[in-house]
Amino acid sequence: MIRLKTTLPESPSLSPGCYQTVFAQLALERQRSADTMNSKESMLVCLHVCFNVISVCYVALIGNMLEWCLPKDMDLEGVEFKAIASGSHRVTTDFIYFRKGCYFGLACFANMAVESTVERGARMKSVGILSPSYTLLYRYMSFLEHQVRLQLQSPGHYSPLEAFYEDKRALLPPGGDGVVIACPANAWGAAINHSMHPEMKITHPAGCMSQFIRFFGEQIMVLWKLALLRRRILIFSPPPVGVVCYRVYCCCCLANISIPGIGVAVPEFRPFFYVNVADISALENELSYVACTTEKIFEEKKDLYDAYVDNQNVKTCRDGLKPLLRLSTADREKYRKLTEQRQMLLYSQEENGDCVSSEEDLFILFFLEQNNRIFQTLSEVAGSPDPTLTQESVRAMGLDPHGDRLFLLHLLEIYGYDTLLVSEQLCCS
Repeated sequence: MIRLKTTLPESPSLSPGCYQTVFAQLALERQRSADTMNSKESMLVCLHVCFNVISVCYVALIGNMLEWCLPKDMDLEGVEFKAIASGSHRVTTDFIYFRKGCYFGLACFANMAVESTVERGARMKSVGILSPSYTLLYRYMSFLEHQVRLQLQSPGHYSPLEAFYEDKRALLPPGGDGVVIACPANAWGAAINHSMHPEMKITHPAGCMSQFIRFFGEQIMVLWKLALLRRRILIFSPPPVGVVCYRVYCCCCLANISIPGIGVAVPEFRPFFYVNVADISALENELSYVACTTEKIFEEKKDLYDAYVDNQNVKTCRDGLKPLLRLSTADREKYRKLTEQRQMLLYSQEENGDCVSSEEDLFILFFLEQNNRIFQTLSEVAGSPDPTLTQESVRAMGLDPHGDRLFLLHLLEIYGYDTLLVSEQLCCS
């Protein structure tokens, strides 16, 4: 028997016909945001981007080394293994998002052949920055790419990095135990703008979210459920790791909810981005996260994750989660609708020159609406004279009364719906 303690406020739901209006709102808000950024760039940098600049190199017979940084007094222990991913010697260029304490980092890596026996024929370096927020780091990717090439050609020439730091620096918050926000929960009115999914420059032509959907196909619905249940998700892939860091970001976007009060008592879904063996002790204490790694040894550390993603294969060693890896009828129907909406958007862009709508907005809004629909229905049932979940109410959430029964029970437990009754039809199906 499961009950819900309080009735939650209602939140509007997005119907498919509302998407064009929402896209227009998104475009307007983004333009306003861009105008503000252009006129107040220095203020924005001071408020949101407090930089630490680093240069990391690989030294033959020694390994990764932090060769230069500003400021000098920040704890950067282990950052040299985050800025150069394990296995990077196999690629010529890459970029890496990572976490260091309560800060996020972006580093650009490059590998250049050299005629040097000391360097064993290859010079590898990475130049990066750290900030309390990852949402603005992309703005400096081209600068970092240029600087790492300069470091390969002229090692030890740090004056451009010093000038960059002096230009952008601001006071870093004291201590290292600050709260890291993955995808902040906003009120509905504030959610219909660019902050609903943090801005990240996408280096792939179609954008990271559309590539994410195409890469995983129907398996995206499995990842959606795991993200909404705040499970620990670890994604494995060999280098390059940049595109995999974007998959971490996309997983976070699957769990967006804009109904006030929902999810405040559940573990925060934290993006760790790239992790290596040096992060094992930190991951041991995390209740909910999504991260990626290039180190296969993590697969054996089954106590560190709930779901392990290798290529398009999602695996779990948790018996209670194994049924969630099977797609339900409702999962396939949702994926069909998502694909259909994407095709309609692409047709509109091609035939009508629609420049307002984007695939990124469509995917974000699709899962946001689905999540809101679930919790709105739970709220309505909980506030009714008979607070019992029936097959009809489960279908109203867009779920399968039979195939999604275990997912729903996990959801009720995690989000604290402990006064909501469950129909015997669901329990016995």
